[in-house]
Amino acid sequence: MEVTPQCIVALTWTLKDTLGEELDVLDEPVEFLVGGNDLLAKIEEALQGHEPGDRLDLHLEPEDAFGDYDDQLVFLEQRSLFPADLEEGMTFEGLPAGANPEAPRDVLYTVTEIYPEHVVLDGNHPLAGIALRLRLKVEGVREATEEEIGRGTTGSSFFRVQPT
Repeated sequence: MEVTPQCIVALTWTLKDTLGEELDVLDEPVEFLVGGNDLLAKIEEALQGHEPGDRLDLHLEPEDAFGDYDDQLVFLEQRSLFPADLEEGMTFEGLPAGANPEAPRDVLYTVTEIYPEHVVLDGNHPLAGIALRLRLKVEGVREATEEEIGRGTTGSSFFRVQPT
């Protein structure tokens, strides 16, 4: 079976930035819904018509991946609004009560720096502003179930964060 809209594709891959630094490796096949929320549009487009065993090398510019970096999504908030065990790298969906009312509420924020009185939060996807090189292999293709189509996902989460 070949990759078509509304099918499930099992992929392995190596994801690198344009300097060749490895960002992610998927050694074991993971299933994604083509035509849902699991994969970026450019990846789905490139996969069309391919079959198990096929390999693809893709170059994704930021606008085709996780968007350009937006410095308007970086916020400095009071340290007292956050838990005592706060660590760099922790994520929060939206900002806590008392935080900047102008900050979007439906964004996943990452703690990038912690100071005694303040915390720096970044609402950009960690790969925003980065051109990506993706070497992937189609490991399998099957028809999607009605449930998977209805959910719009197989539950795989790597690319679920929508581009900005």
